[in-house]
Amino acid sequence: MNDLALAEPGARRLFDRMRDKRILVVGDVMLDEWVWGSVSRISPEAPVPVVAVSDHSFTLGGAGNVANNLRAIGARVSFAGSVGDDAEGRRVLELLDEIDVERSAVISVGDRPTTRKTRIVAHNQQVVRADWESPAPLERKDRDRLGAFIAARAAQHDAVVLSDYAKGLFARDIVNAASGARIVAADPKPANIDLFAGVTCVAPNAAEAATASGIAIVDDASLERAGAALLERLRCRYVVVTRGERGMALFGADGERMLIPSVARTVYDVSGAGDTVIAVLTLALAADAPIGLAMQLANFAAGAVVEKLGTATASPEEILELVGADDR
Repeated sequence: MNDLALAEPGARRLFDRMRDKRILVVGDVMLDEWVWGSVSRISPEAPVPVVAVSDHSFTLGGAGNVANNLRAIGARVSFAGSVGDDAEGRRVLELLDEIDVERSAVISVGDRPTTRKTRIVAHNQQVVRADWESPAPLERKDRDRLGAFIAARAAQHDAVVLSDYAKGLFARDIVNAASGARIVAADPKPANIDLFAGVTCVAPNAAEAATASGIAIVDDASLERAGAALLERLRCRYVVVTRGERGMALFGADGERMLIPSVARTVYDVSGAGDTVIAVLTLALAADAPIGLAMQLANFAAGAVVEKLGTATASPEEILELVGADDR
C-alpha cells in the first residue's frame, strides 16, 4: 500500500479533521457496574475472598463504550438502541446525557432487562463478574420502531458504527436501516456476522475472525486465509482483524494487505479495546483518511486504552503522546 507511516504532526492534523464529525452508534448498550475494594481475609462461610468495598461506580459498556470513545476524541454522537424499563435503563440514559450523546433513538422495552455487568475488583484485579441480561431477539414491533429511527438518521451522519454484543438487537433489517450512511463500520459477534454483509468495514478480533471463518489462526498464512474468506463471504470493502499484542491486519477488496504491530507499552486491561478500535477507525474514515492511516491511528488509540483498568477511553493528547513516542 502507498499509505505513509503515521507521525505525530499528521496524526494531529487528522484529529483536527475528525473533530465534530457526526457519528451514529447503533448497538447493544450495557451498564457496567464497578465495585472496588480490597481483600484481607477469606470468608468463614466459603473459601472465597471477602472484599471490603471502598468505592462503587457506573460506566457505559458495550456499544455505549463506543459512544464514549467517540466523544472523547471530539465527535458529535447520536445513539440508537434499547434499554429496559428499569432503574438500570434510566441510569444508562443519564450516562449518555452526561457525555452529551443525542439519544432520542434509544427505545425503552418493558419485557427485557437493561444489560448490566457487575465487576468486583480488588487490588486492581477482577474477583468476579455477575451479568443481568436477556439475549433474546427484540420483538418485531420494537425492531421496526428502532429501524425507523435509524433509517431516518443514518444519512444525516458522516458514518454509522454497528456495535454487536449478541444481546438481541441486530437483525438484517436493522443493518439495512443504516445503509443510507456513506460509511458503515461493524464490530460483529461471530454468530451474527452474516447480518453485516455489504457494510464498508468489519473489525472482528482474531478469535472472532477464526470462529466466523472456520479457520484456526495460528500464523500469518492462516490469518491471510481467514481474512480473505471473510472478505469474500461478506462482500465488504475492508476486513480489519485486531490481534491484541500482535497488532492489526487489513484485508481490502482491491487487494490491500497490511500488518501493523502493536504499539502498547504495557497491557494492563484489554476490556473495551475493540470498542476503541472501531470508534477511532470509523471516525478517521469519516474524515476521509486512507484506510492505512485510519488503522494506524486506531492501533495507537488501542495502545493507549489497554494501559488503563476497565473499559476506558483515550483523549487525542494521550494518543498523540504514544504516536510521538513511536516516532523517536
